Amino acid sequence: MKAIIGLGNAEAKYMNTRHNTGFMVVDKILAEKNLKLSEKFKSFFVKDNDTLYLLPKTYMNLSGFAVVELMNFYKLSLEDILVIYDDISLPLGTLRFRNDGSDGGHNGIKSVIKETGSNKFARLKVGIGPQPKGVPSEKFVLADFSISEAYNLQKALNAAKCAALDWLKTDFITLQNLYNKSHV
Repeated sequence: MKAIIGLGNAEAKYMNTRHNTGFMVVDKILAEKNLKLSEKFKSFFVKDNDTLYLLPKTYMNLSGFAVVELMNFYKLSLEDILVIYDDISLPLGTLRFRNDGSDGGHNGIKSVIKETGSNKFARLKVGIGPQPKGVPSEKFVLADFSISEAYNLQKALNAAKCAALDWLKTDFITLQNLYNKSHV
């Protein structure tokens, strides 16, 4: 059993914001597979054979609570989860697989690390930068993508969707070689 977890904020007003990139990637997977979410584990959730998809409803800063609830219920190890989220330090369209590391200032990842007690889990970062000078991080990540960014955003989301699905069946070094680059 494997879990693909997208981070974001569940309220409609955040739907198209940069901080909801993780949700957007998982939504693309669900649309392709014609899967419908229900509510469970403080999240939107669906099980498809041996793959679980999770979009925490706990808000970004408390994502770890939903992740741990899912892991405990299905007896998942850290090796069984992939967390997808936005990364302000990467240019829009750049993907980066990591097997571990710090939270990098991302509160959703900080929560997952705190609640799981480890930083050793697979992540797929989706670049949303660059952050304009003088714009606070909180304001930037909670802003919608601009119309001029829409085309590159869709290319990045499609690449991230493929990357997440490949994570289910491909070794990590191959994933990094294939996807750790710009996709726009």
